[in-house]
Amino acid sequence: MQKLVPLLLACCCAGMVAPSWSADKVELRFSWWGGKARNTATLEALKAFEAKYPDITVKAEYTGWDGYYSRLTTQINSGTEADVIQTNWNWLTILSKKGDGFYDLNLVKDQLDLGQFSAESLATTRVNNKINAIPLSTNVMLFFYNAETWKKAGIDYPKNWDELLKAGQQFKSKLGDNYFPLILGEQDGLLLLRSYMYQKYQKPILDEKERKLNWTHEEWVEAFTFYQQLVDNHVIPNAKYMASFGKGVNYEMKPWINGEWAGLYSWNALYPAESQNLKAPSDLVVGPYPMMPDAKDAGQFQKTALMYSIGRSTKHPQEAALLLNFLVNDPAGVIPGGLERGAPLSKTADQALREKGILSDNDPVIGGLLQSFALPNASKASPYLEDVQFLTQFTAARDKIDYGKASVEQAVTDFEAQSNRILRRVMR
Repeated sequence: MQKLVPLLLACCCAGMVAPSWSADKVELRFSWWGGKARNTATLEALKAFEAKYPDITVKAEYTGWDGYYSRLTTQINSGTEADVIQTNWNWLTILSKKGDGFYDLNLVKDQLDLGQFSAESLATTRVNNKINAIPLSTNVMLFFYNAETWKKAGIDYPKNWDELLKAGQQFKSKLGDNYFPLILGEQDGLLLLRSYMYQKYQKPILDEKERKLNWTHEEWVEAFTFYQQLVDNHVIPNAKYMASFGKGVNYEMKPWINGEWAGLYSWNALYPAESQNLKAPSDLVVGPYPMMPDAKDAGQFQKTALMYSIGRSTKHPQEAALLLNFLVNDPAGVIPGGLERGAPLSKTADQALREKGILSDNDPVIGGLLQSFALPNASKASPYLEDVQFLTQFTAARDKIDYGKASVEQAVTDFEAQSNRILRRVMR
């Protein structure tokens, strides 16, 4: 768990690196996923890079989240991945088990100033002594609420899980059937149940040593029963209702924009994207973190957030490293990107954004981290909880319950059998 972030560090470094690159014209490919705000910010940063390095052009390859990972794995397997790639922390356990899935950034130290990152943050992306990625920020799951809608509902933000359950009926009676205190994405639902159950039992979901689920059958039944309570009490819409709006990012859908979906359990790094579409006078705020009485640990999922990697098949590692350094350390690249990928771990980036007034401790992105650091949070984040196959099994179990195809007991039994098979295969 990262307790040391740039917002707590003083920095006097310039983050400059030696301008060493090929004299020939070079085209780099840069792939990432994101919403409109992240895409716009990144494209502005790329324009600034090309202005500084006129012999290097960058082909932007950006999409939404859906399908990004499967496309990346196909490209890596065929050696056609981009030169610079936005990656997720948990992918290292799948795509780079021995540290050779991505280009070793130790080899481009002349172009990429690794000294702007703490040893602790770089340790999260090191596999077999090879640095597989630049960690961009720290991510933690938080409760965000639409202040205007909650004001209309006439209740305070919940400070414990019982108050969260009661909020649903208040929303329904005061505002109508289409209004919900909270929505949950697929991964969000799993991590919320992790927090709820960890507060009660202090047990991790997975047993990484034995490569299997760590919760008992009865505990999984309890967890999914709590999920069903959230649905039954009108705290969250069920999967069937959410599916009626089609595929897409929840915070770009009309009910979110209109304030009908009045809360998210989501990453602090996503705050800029989630808040920008709200109609005035709505304002997205960080709510209290629900805690059980006498809970010894909040059970929040806290991890290295987004990363930048260099593709192992790149033919231009030095130029790719120059692009990385520009995006994470150079104020000319950092400022256009703002907080679209969270509060930066780079010391020079943190300083640049603070001097520009883009970043402060009052910003919800930072405020959420500070809230998390103030809570008892000793639980270890496991990358396998974000494994695509494992999440698919969780989603399948949730859908069986929401669509009325199975009882909680039946859904849990199937989930356990399938998940344990997957975990035995994917864990190191």
